[in-house]
Amino acid sequence: MTNFPDVRIFLCTTPTNMCYSFDSLMGRAQEIFDQDPTSGHLFLFMNRNRDRIKILFWDRDGFCIWYKRLERGTFQLLTTTNDEEGIELNYSQLVKLLGGLDLRTGRRRRRYRRTD
Repeated sequence: MTNFPDVRIFLCTTPTNMCYSFDSLMGRAQEIFDQDPTSGHLFLFMNRNRDRIKILFWDRDGFCIWYKRLERGTFQLLTTTNDEEGIELNYSQLVKLLGGLDLRTGRRRRRYRRTD
């Protein structure tokens, strides 16, 4: 299994078609980040509505895709000042992004809550 704190994490800041699977996401990783998809790094892709995210990574003997769809709310989109298509995140930012915390303020973003 991948040791996430020790890998580089790349976030695509332009929308990605969530119909894309392994080959298309590998192509985007090479094109946008100029990185080898078999490097073990994490490559994050969001859809236009920012309610879905896919993470592509290489795990020793094959590619894996982790996919999350939010029932309510959106993932925070990080922007760059020079219109780059991708940025690098650290592990803490990844955890906050997936956990629904605002990366700037640390406040919880609106998300689905189960009522029992």
